[in-house]
Amino acid sequence: MPIVFAPELRAWSERVLVAAGVAQPDALLVADSLVAASLRGVDSHAIHLLPSYLEQIEAGDVDASQAGEIVSESGATMVYDGRNGLGQVVADACTGHGIRMASEFGVGIVSARESNHFGAAAYWAMKIASAGQIGLVFCNASPIVAPWQGREGRFGTNPICMAVPWRVGENAPDPWLLDMATTTVAANKIFKAHVNQEPSIPAGWAMDRDGVPTTDTPAAYAGLLMPLGGYKGSGLSMMVEILCGALSGGAMSTELGGLRVRGKRFRASQLFLAIDVKRMQPEFEERVEWLIGHVKSAKPAVGFDEVLVANEPELRMYRKRSVSGIPIPEGTWEALVKGAAKLGLGGPATSPAGSRTSERGDVG
Repeated sequence: MPIVFAPELRAWSERVLVAAGVAQPDALLVADSLVAASLRGVDSHAIHLLPSYLEQIEAGDVDASQAGEIVSESGATMVYDGRNGLGQVVADACTGHGIRMASEFGVGIVSARESNHFGAAAYWAMKIASAGQIGLVFCNASPIVAPWQGREGRFGTNPICMAVPWRVGENAPDPWLLDMATTTVAANKIFKAHVNQEPSIPAGWAMDRDGVPTTDTPAAYAGLLMPLGGYKGSGLSMMVEILCGALSGGAMSTELGGLRVRGKRFRASQLFLAIDVKRMQPEFEERVEWLIGHVKSAKPAVGFDEVLVANEPELRMYRKRSVSGIPIPEGTWEALVKGAAKLGLGGPATSPAGSRTSERGDVG
């Protein structure tokens, strides 16, 4: 399995995107978002998405020259039209506006429509949190999830993400961050298993075309994802659809395309919410630190060595991969090299130890 260090993978991805016609600042933003997910072990939303981005650009299904525009702004609220621009470029603009409005009004809510895949929601929630604000990010997605008791796709994985500001300094704890799909797993975990020819997936991830649960990767790839916790996950998914699609005036449910759907715009809708915590609780960071410590002080259940909270596994993987490099499965590697070759470029430089790794690394 090839291993590539993060700076090389980021710089190489930027060059590939520029060769595909993306402006250099935007190419760097997209590359950084994908590599950030790779470092965190969230491989479902990481570098393996780059070939699909390139195909989308080549087919003209996304307009890489667009940054979007403000449709309306009233007090602490905004509607933003992405005009089919790159999802990361649209999200960067929206988070910036959300932070600005929260600084002025205490809260900022930006509802975006006509956007595209923006990588991991955590990247954008962390951007808001780094400004000293709570960041909440939601988005709708391709309708590959059946509603509870159904067997036809009506929802996407519709993730829910929240990041909180954290204290920086000696003995500061790891920041808390939650980024989760409203399905059992993210769709890209199944796509990644398919690309890398993994014969099976864990039980509970997906159902086949007839709505029967399956562990067969090809059947899952051609089928549907399962909602998280049955009717509860289905309800959460619809909540996200309302917050994103209904509120923005954008596409909903089967009106959406998809990252791997050619000849049709993605039309994703997203919601970015920023909250200035200092206006409400000056000791917010300290209180969250206490809560994290209190939760982790619980005695571990049988079979576990410690109690973990959200973001701890990802940060541990981040520290590991920052030093040892990012492993890239063979199927993903082949797709990356093939995509670059079409643009007249070679693959990224690899670590000499690449062929010896067996790390799985898919945390999120």
